[in-house]
Amino acid sequence: MERRTVHIAMNGVTGRMGHRQHLVRSILALREEGGLDLGDGTVLWPEPVLVGRREDALRALAERHGLTRWSTDLDAVLADDSVEIYFDAQVTSAREEALKKAIAAGKHIYTEKPTATGLDGALELARLARAAGIRHGVVQDKLFLPGLRKLKRLVDGGFFGQILSVRGEFGYWVFEGDWQSAQRPSWNYRREDGGGIVVDMFPHWEYVLHELFGRVTSVQALTATHLPRRWDEQGKPYTATADDAAYGVFELEGGAVAQINSSWAVRVHREELVEFQVDGTEGSAVAGLRECRVQHRSATPKPVWNPDLPATEAFREQWQKVPDNGEFDNGFKAQWELFLRHVHTGAPYHWDLLAGARGVQLAELGLRSSAEGRRLAVPEVTL
Repeated sequence: MERRTVHIAMNGVTGRMGHRQHLVRSILALREEGGLDLGDGTVLWPEPVLVGRREDALRALAERHGLTRWSTDLDAVLADDSVEIYFDAQVTSAREEALKKAIAAGKHIYTEKPTATGLDGALELARLARAAGIRHGVVQDKLFLPGLRKLKRLVDGGFFGQILSVRGEFGYWVFEGDWQSAQRPSWNYRREDGGGIVVDMFPHWEYVLHELFGRVTSVQALTATHLPRRWDEQGKPYTATADDAAYGVFELEGGAVAQINSSWAVRVHREELVEFQVDGTEGSAVAGLRECRVQHRSATPKPVWNPDLPATEAFREQWQKVPDNGEFDNGFKAQWELFLRHVHTGAPYHWDLLAGARGVQLAELGLRSSAEGRRLAVPEVTL
């Protein structure tokens, strides 16, 4: 078995998501397994090169995980011919320029979303990548969640018949930061820094809806900043200028309607932090991060509305659990493996920068819909 080392510049891994999901649970997890077996007698050994702005944080992170390569000089890292892949998990406002530099340096690109702050910039990145002949991918992690993989299995198997509607609920209470520390960084609540729940979550909803149910053809959204005063990492109060909640209605190709509520100012009364209910002519399902439950047409009870009597039915007990029928690895790691195979073997991979541009487009149109108070068509994105 031949071991081949692939050097990956990882920018932004001192942040929560970049560190936990991408570095530790994906790249370092692959190393703990002995590398990625490509199936042709080659094992790919990922060697991360940590990149960021804070020298002390990078040094501490490298020492903690036994890594030797790190730098605060992105240009120098991109000029290094041994680095094949550039990964970006920075704040949104810094991503577009860094990706352009990496493309110009001839690196393959794997990046968090949104890929840019606007559709024009996202499309330019896709065009530049195509012209450069590099391979490129965008993180679309929720497609790899066990609950949504089970839901996809149901869709592909025709369980629902004609799909009528999709209802999604996402969110949790993010503490303001005064008497309990916030679970999210303060820049998430400053529009001028690329924050806002629409920019953060609508790209997710675009690829979930697109991949499972059909392309989004229109959007009508209402945004809100429910908590306008928050406290930053130093305990200083600041004014939240970005939306912390969004209520969206999406028409889908084929006629189904999706309604998704996203909020960082909601207390959870659900089984999981995100849930999607899908209703069709032949059956319904409710999927979360890990679990998925179904109710077939033939087993649907016949409830009767009577507000004068207490409910006698335990509605949630009337649903059947979908079995795992397999093992589900960490979703971020699973997509990393697919992208690395794509780079080194040419295996098919369609979650590229053009797919990322669709997410940026939906966020942009969602904000515009809320500002103008009207439904907007979502044109098909092409290069």
